[in-house]
This record gives sequence, C-alpha cells and structure tokens, in this order.
Amino acid sequence: MKLARINLPDSRPYAWVDTAAGLVFPLSGDLFAADADPAATEPGESIDYDSVELLAPCRPSKVIAVAKNYAKHAEEMHGEVPPTPVLFFKTPNTVVGPGHPIVRPRWAEIVHYEGELAVVIGTRAKDIPAERAWDVIAGFTCANDVSVRDAQRSDGQWARAKGFDTACPLGPWIVPVEEWQRGPKQVTTRVNGEIVQDGSTGDMVRGIEELIAYASAAFTLMPGDVILTGTPAGVGPIVSGDTVTVHVEDIGELENPVVDDGECSC
Repeated sequence: MKLARINLPDSRPYAWVDTAAGLVFPLSGDLFAADADPAATEPGESIDYDSVELLAPCRPSKVIAVAKNYAKHAEEMHGEVPPTPVLFFKTPNTVVGPGHPIVRPRWAEIVHYEGELAVVIGTRAKDIPAERAWDVIAGFTCANDVSVRDAQRSDGQWARAKGFDTACPLGPWIVPVEEWQRGPKQVTTRVNGEIVQDGSTGDMVRGIEELIAYASAAFTLMPGDVILTGTPAGVGPIVSGDTVTVHVEDIGELENPVVDDGECSC
C-alpha cells in the first residue's frame, strides 16, 4: 500500500492506495501533523482510484536539495563533485502534485527538468547520526527539481532558479519506509515519451544516510519535509507543450505538463 494525499470535499487529506485493486482508502487525519494520532492510519471505506485527484503527497515546510550528487551530472554541468554536500532550498510554493502544470516563468529562457529520488521525513529530527537515519524516514517519492538555468548562472545564488512557483513536482505517492527494499533504484526521466535520463541511485556520491545526517546537523527536519537526493546525468530543456515523466523504480511515475506563464489559471 502507498500513502497519497488526495482532494476530497470532506477534507480527509491522506489515503492508502492499493494500485493493484484500483482502490483508495481515505484516512481520518494528517499523518504529518505534530500531534498525529496513530489511529489516523486506520483506513476508511474504499473509493474508486479513478475518482480521486492526487495532490503532492506531503506539504513540506522546506525541500532540501543536493547539488551535484552524481559525478556524471557534475561533469555535464562543467563542474566537479563538491568536497562536502552542497545543499539548497526549494520553498513550499514550489511544490505541486502529479498532473499539475510546470509553469515556465515569464523571465525564464532556459528551463530544465531534473528527475530525482525524494526522501520524505516522518518525524522531527535534529543532529541525526547516519546510523539512525532510517529511523526518521517516512518513505520515498519521485521528484522533479525544475531549474531555470539562465537565472542559476546569472544570479550567483539559486533562489529564483530553483524556487519559482511549480518548480518542485512531487508524487504520485509515498512508498512507506517499512515497504521499501533498500538498494539501488533506477531513476528515469522521459520528455514526450523519449528517455532523456536513465541513472541509478547506486551512483549517488553521498547516500541517503549521509545526506540526512549532514542536513539535520544544520537545521531541524520536520515531518513532511523532503530531501531531494540529486539528479543523474542527462538534464535538458523543456518548453510549453512538453510532458515530463519521472519514474523511480519501486515507486511509480510522476507526470507533469509544461506551460508558459499565462497559459493556465493554476
């Protein structure tokens, strides 16, 4: 079973999804709330999967992303792997769910996709040693670290380039840590059906445990926060009319259309 955030009129925000059966089981509470009741994980009466709109699977207070965590991506960006992890933020306004448009800003010229494995934090965490990192993970989802390259190059810091509205699609759901089979996972990105990235998390320079330890030493991780683990080589441009699909092995697919600012009312 997978954990999703759904759009229901009765405000039940989360649900267990049984993709094999095509059923969704709404839950009674917010699993990432500070006072979350364990009873909230008990599923309610099922509804048909096709009748449910999936939202971004969590509402992070912050998204922590890692630069150049794959050597071949560092090379294609004309750089080297940093001696220590380089972290940057994507703010809550960037987060959108599956199917939601990626909106290219009016001021952007070159917008790139970056498919990634995302780690979702399940409990408040500060100064977590690497050997305890798995204790604070809620699960895993797919992510797209959408980036404006011209702003990234011109600004000297990445607030605009990485922090514009819709710059962080997440989804379609969270695979709980209890169901996650550890080991390398394929990360594949397609644009309009054509494979443009095909990498493995086994090629990450720094693994999940090290990233959680490093990030939590700097700032408190809150339930629902997300760590983007870096993108494999093969990043490239997207324009209005494109469809970007990020597939992470054992999770599923995150698909988003691309539009120019002003082309949608989202």
